[in-house]
Amino acid sequence: MDSFKGKYERVFAENYEEFLKALDVNFLLRKAATVSTPVMEVSEEDGVWTIKTSTPLKTMEVKFKVGEEFDETTPDGREVKAIVTLDGNKFVCEQKAKKEGQKSTKSIREFNGDECIYTMTIDGMDLVCVQKFKRV
Repeated sequence: MDSFKGKYERVFAENYEEFLKALDVNFLLRKAATVSTPVMEVSEEDGVWTIKTSTPLKTMEVKFKVGEEFDETTPDGREVKAIVTLDGNKFVCEQKAKKEGQKSTKSIREFNGDECIYTMTIDGMDLVCVQKFKRV
């Protein structure tokens, strides 16, 4: 898992605006998110993983221990119970909405050498968002 660590810059995004729209993210935030080039930094200390994603407008950070459930407020404001598991070279994160009417999501970060493929889905929908990051 040491190979996961490092900084990555987004180089490709597919269905990202549609994904954000399905999560009811407002127009201005969707536009800001889709035109930015986020940098994702993955680090680990004493079994606690940190994934920090930075854009000129906002920095988001999630900290977790693999296999331990935790409370999270997502970038779009949903309150969720989340758990990250390890599947080979992938971090699989399941976010279950705490409030009725909010959506649950699943994301997979697949690490292959200098690339991370970040795939996101929304429970009950066919929409798939794929982002590719390259190590910098």
